[in-house]
Amino acid sequence: MLVPIGEVGVHPSFSETRFFVTKFVKRGGSHNPTHISQNVSRALVYIAGMQDGPHILIVDDHREIRDLVSRALTKEGFRVSTAADGRAMQKVMAEGRFDLILLDLMLPGEDGLSLCRTLRAESNIPIIMLTAKGEEVDRVIGLEMGADDYLSKPYGSRELIARIKAVLRRSQETISKGDSEQKPKSYHFDRWGLDTGARALLRDDGVTVPLSTGEFDLLIALVERPQRVLNRDQLLDLARGRSAAGLDRSIDTQVSRLRKKLELDPSDPQIIKTVWGGGYMLTPPVSRK
Repeated sequence: MLVPIGEVGVHPSFSETRFFVTKFVKRGGSHNPTHISQNVSRALVYIAGMQDGPHILIVDDHREIRDLVSRALTKEGFRVSTAADGRAMQKVMAEGRFDLILLDLMLPGEDGLSLCRTLRAESNIPIIMLTAKGEEVDRVIGLEMGADDYLSKPYGSRELIARIKAVLRRSQETISKGDSEQKPKSYHFDRWGLDTGARALLRDDGVTVPLSTGEFDLLIALVERPQRVLNRDQLLDLARGRSAAGLDRSIDTQVSRLRKKLELDPSDPQIIKTVWGGGYMLTPPVSRK
């Protein structure tokens, strides 16, 4: 249902939109949609905004939300593309490079969780899940699929922009750490190598396992401090920063996801051990190159 503001309808999933919509109308707007190609419906995808900011892809089947979020992000200097479903998302991604994806959970056809899992298997692009479901189990499932952050509808424009900037900042910091000459280019432990440049796990049989930004940050925190117990607060500070303090249980989710990739038997972990009452510890010795 739309809530009217003058001549403009505002979708209730996106709060704090009165400022953006009203100001956009009064100023005549700076939003200038450009179609990617003539055979792609404008209801599915468009590109907006400046050409030099981070490029954000919004995947949401509600046109009003896509439009409103696009305007808010464009005002902040982001470049924005949108897609209404997974098929449109794949078309857009084939034609451009993106710095972050805002991915709605409830989509027609292939849902957001499935798309998130596929994206994470193929790339390390940061993903923020957007959904009307706010229960903890839904947040955990989104994180388990590889999302870097999670935002429940209705959400405010300020919080959304802050989350985007935080995830982009963590991603850039991760890349900078990997590129730094002061840091090792790789870590080796058990049967694994961690390539800091590619942000990927390399198994001793040559298989490469992609890592999300959150997984990479957490694993770096562990491999730099092997055989040492780290509690959740320490891991939050080391891996994600205090901006994630409200989701401290997400550390448990990230550990679970890493175990599924690292351990021969995730139900009986030998590489990342749980120290009851203490936290987590990477048990094997680590060599650096």
